[in-house]
Amino acid sequence: MTVSTLKIMDDKAVDIGVREKQRADVAEKLSGFLASTYTLYMKALYYHWNVTGVQFHSLHSLFEQQYEGLHKTGDELAERIRALGHFTPGTFKAYMDLSSVDEDDALPDDAKQMVENLLRDNETCSKEAREVLRVAEDSGDEVTVDMMVARMAAHDEAAWMLRSTIQ
Repeated sequence: MTVSTLKIMDDKAVDIGVREKQRADVAEKLSGFLASTYTLYMKALYYHWNVTGVQFHSLHSLFEQQYEGLHKTGDELAERIRALGHFTPGTFKAYMDLSSVDEDDALPDDAKQMVENLLRDNETCSKEAREVLRVAEDSGDEVTVDMMVARMAAHDEAAWMLRSTIQ
């Protein structure tokens, strides 16, 4: 399933200064980023529930901070897609089809692997936010540009914290 096979266009008129084609381009990229965000959210939550070892407390807290932030972000991204006049993906199947972040097949063997996975996935999301930013810039959608600058900063910081945790 791709975004184009979902019901994506709202039938209500949208006149916000960004043309319909450009809004569609931005909404499509944002839909993929929303899917990546929620896949990363689920992974951080999964690890939060299941982390063990000598770093349990600190990682349990770090993973919680990450999934809470990602949950809030997902809502903001979905609302931006709606403001652009498009519907959002919202099923696990759609997320798996659209996400740049891979879902785990099984629980990692140890906390270090969890940290490494989240590090990689935050870097992936940072790069994906840059792609969305470029499409938003080309479309004259400054609101989405601003959102993506904030997302890049958040994912870069999360990656730094995770990178600094690896021993």
